[in-house]
Amino acid sequence: MPKPSRLRAAALTAVAVLLSSLAVACGNGAGDEDLSAQQLSWKDCPAPSQAEGGGDAPSPLPDGDPWQCATLKAPLDWDKPRGDTIGIALIRAKASGDASRRIGSLVFNFGGPGSSGVTTLPAFGEDYAALRTRYDLVSFDPRGVGRSAPVLCENDQQLDAYFQQDMTPDDATERAEFVDTTKEFNEACEDNSKKLLPHVPTTDTARDMDLMREVLGDDKLHYFGISYGTELGGVYAHLFPQNVGRAVFDAVVDPTQTPEQGSLGQARGFQRALDNFAEDCTSQTKDCPVGDTPQDVKDRIARLLKDLDTKPIPGVFPRELTQTAATSGIAQSLYSKEFWQYLTEGLEQAYDGDGTILMLLSDSLNGRSENGEYSNITAAGVSINCADDKPRYSTGYVQEKLPDFRAASALFGDYLAWGLASCTDWPVPGAADHPDVSAPGSAPILVVGNTGDPATPYEGAKKMVDALGPGVGVELTYKGQGHGAYNSKNKCVQGAVNGYLLDGKVPAAGTVCS
Repeated sequence: MPKPSRLRAAALTAVAVLLSSLAVACGNGAGDEDLSAQQLSWKDCPAPSQAEGGGDAPSPLPDGDPWQCATLKAPLDWDKPRGDTIGIALIRAKASGDASRRIGSLVFNFGGPGSSGVTTLPAFGEDYAALRTRYDLVSFDPRGVGRSAPVLCENDQQLDAYFQQDMTPDDATERAEFVDTTKEFNEACEDNSKKLLPHVPTTDTARDMDLMREVLGDDKLHYFGISYGTELGGVYAHLFPQNVGRAVFDAVVDPTQTPEQGSLGQARGFQRALDNFAEDCTSQTKDCPVGDTPQDVKDRIARLLKDLDTKPIPGVFPRELTQTAATSGIAQSLYSKEFWQYLTEGLEQAYDGDGTILMLLSDSLNGRSENGEYSNITAAGVSINCADDKPRYSTGYVQEKLPDFRAASALFGDYLAWGLASCTDWPVPGAADHPDVSAPGSAPILVVGNTGDPATPYEGAKKMVDALGPGVGVELTYKGQGHGAYNSKNKCVQGAVNGYLLDGKVPAAGTVCS
């Protein structure tokens, strides 16, 4: 999931449950305890909390080995390491190969910000079976996320209303309602999480990762970062270049961009992905059911969204499919080429007056489960973004920039432009215009960009390589579709990544996989 905007990958929760979780997560002060010397107590994993997205406890791996969970104690405030502590939820699958060939732990962050690594790693664990031959596979819920002192904002009923609002206001009345709704959400975050909000920036999570490295017993951090996880990895490399082991960045965030520039880049990226979907649908041997030509596909979508702005259609009862929900559902379907079939079916259905599939896609993006409960991905994502990003954009400024965003994407431009206002009136100041990822002295970092990536456009990979500094970033290009490259199962990409992580073989800079 990419950092700059509201378009990210899935997961929220009832305030009462999370308040009790936070009370447990914020422990007593560390006192004289050396947190780097703590011993982790690994146990069978419980079922995911509501904040993590709910569901069942992870099933054993195909070889019968269990997933194990533990809690890492970390300072609430890294400027006061002997002060209050919080618990960072961890999950691992122990290495499957010969113990004598074990390298250490491979730590994953799957993006967001706000995504639960504790739930995501088991869901995709089989995809990393080759890496497990020499590593313990490890992931975690970053601070403010899931089971790690989750940020609390609005409850499920309030979030249903929040996501039903018009997030692309057209007139003064709609703009006033948008501002009021955004302010109410931000005030709820302050009311329920005031103590935590100053302590969720990416720099603090990077420090948690270095503590994690020590406690796991590794001299170096071996790391696999995806989407926002590439930014987190870059910040870690900047703070601890001497501790970087073998690291891979996939679906790369451009670390040189302001939030405005990042959102504008995403508008272009999602428009490119929509263009590719329309071209693919109409080039098949059978007729495309949602348009006769690529332009016809896009024109029909535009008419649907225009109609939904004033006349929503039934979605998932009792909620309606609004223009905003349809836009976010379409965006979710563009994260992977495997989802394009659902976009086709959802559009067919919507043209017949049924918004069920597009609404379900929108729910997935927003972290809403079928029982109506939300994970805390939205609360965490907004909180981390606003703690990281210094710029604060007024509604007047957004209005001035709408032509630029519409030029980038007729479909997604307004939606991404208005997303810039999410940090307006946020109670905690942002840290910087963009992160510092310069990492002189770091080991090589493999940086993998996908030419068809909608959420983290391909151009960001080269920017990350340049920002890491000479001799650090090594760029690999995948000519594909969807968000990320390794998960495409492309043999060239996986061969290069596995070769580096398992055997230390750095591919030639500029390698291209297709």
